[in-house]
Amino acid sequence: MERREFMASLVAGGCAGMCVDLTLFPLDTIKTRLQSQQGFYKAGGFRGIYAGVPSAAVGSFPNAAAFFVTYEYTKALLGTSGVFALPHVAPVTHMLAASLGEIVACLIRVPTEVVKQRAQASLSSSTYNILLATLREEGVRGLYRGYGSTVLREIPFSLVQFPLWEYLKAGSTTASGNIPLVLYDVWRSRGIAGLFAGSIPRMTFISAGGFIFLGAYEKVRRTLL
Repeated sequence: MERREFMASLVAGGCAGMCVDLTLFPLDTIKTRLQSQQGFYKAGGFRGIYAGVPSAAVGSFPNAAAFFVTYEYTKALLGTSGVFALPHVAPVTHMLAASLGEIVACLIRVPTEVVKQRAQASLSSSTYNILLATLREEGVRGLYRGYGSTVLREIPFSLVQFPLWEYLKAGSTTASGNIPLVLYDVWRSRGIAGLFAGSIPRMTFISAGGFIFLGAYEKVRRTLL
């Protein structure tokens, strides 16, 4: 990947991330509070809908930039020679590049998500105080709580989204992280409805977010190139 393409992917990815995170932040807050164990209204309801936005603002640019730089670099590297250079293998290349991009991006995304979600569900503490409390009580590991489940959530979505996006572009080729235990605990305490809490805001967020995210990325990248 040339330096110009690298910088274009870096800036475009960062701008796309900030656009979607800040535009749809209220919807994300509602989703988080619907999923809160204390209940929607006790978690804040519709009050303080931008609680936790500093964490999202700080993390969105490097998070999205890391994803797209990894994605574009891996795609370029795999597509230069060998079996991955064949046109009919391109979707596999895009899947691998997107998966690696998610793994790298989640190193930045998960800590900001942890702080953001705790701020969204607790109006009594600021983002900065929640960050300090997390580091004091749980250490750095506390910021990466749920890393595995986040990666497992994001990769399947990217496996579908990015090969499809490439194809449609014109002219373009809880505490322990034990996922089954967490799912069982939610089901036992809140039933099937608890497992799907926040699903409507989540689906709306994904649909609108994908449109803004990829649209902004492509627009900025083409402008820079």
